[in-house]
Amino acid sequence: MFHCPIAAHAELRLLEERHAEEIFEVVDRNRGRLREWLPWVDPTRSSEDVRAFIRASLEQFARNEGFAAGIWVEGAPSGCIGIHRIDWANRAVSIGYWLAGEHQGKGIVTAACRAVLRHLFGELNLDRVEIRCGTGNARSCAIPERLGFTREGVIRHGQLVNGRPIDLAVYGLLREEWLIAIWLDARSRAGSTPAAPAS
Repeated sequence: MFHCPIAAHAELRLLEERHAEEIFEVVDRNRGRLREWLPWVDPTRSSEDVRAFIRASLEQFARNEGFAAGIWVEGAPSGCIGIHRIDWANRAVSIGYWLAGEHQGKGIVTAACRAVLRHLFGELNLDRVEIRCGTGNARSCAIPERLGFTREGVIRHGQLVNGRPIDLAVYGLLREEWLIAIWLDARSRAGSTPAAPAS
């Protein structure tokens, strides 16, 4: 299965059923902080629950409807990033992610999102990518803001998490915006003016 380096010490690997025990251990170790914002944490009570999720994700991948990847840091599974079912009719999709607490603040999820965006916009030629975060989850919201997403609004009581309604900030990024950002970055690095990106 694929792996994608995202930093000197981190990479993405497509989740396989053999990873279930290790991923569950990371979830269980971080359960207290993850459950505040993610509704799937409480129902995930064993490695078998993780294995069922991975199996469904592999079926999704086989149908070309998206994937779930583990985030490995220094050789150990430390979180996940994935995309929900691709809306091919509208060429749109949304990204979700989580990371173990000991690795937060190192730019790892931001780097993982950049790699996923390259795949979604560059290889799959999608038009829109969305990220939704609890409005009170400052760390999670900082990631799409750092990546140039536009905060498009708030869905009030957009999700129930452990019986508690939370408001969701909706962030969107269009392919044309991503291409312009790449062009501007290349221009900045080269100190010259490369050709304008094709839309």
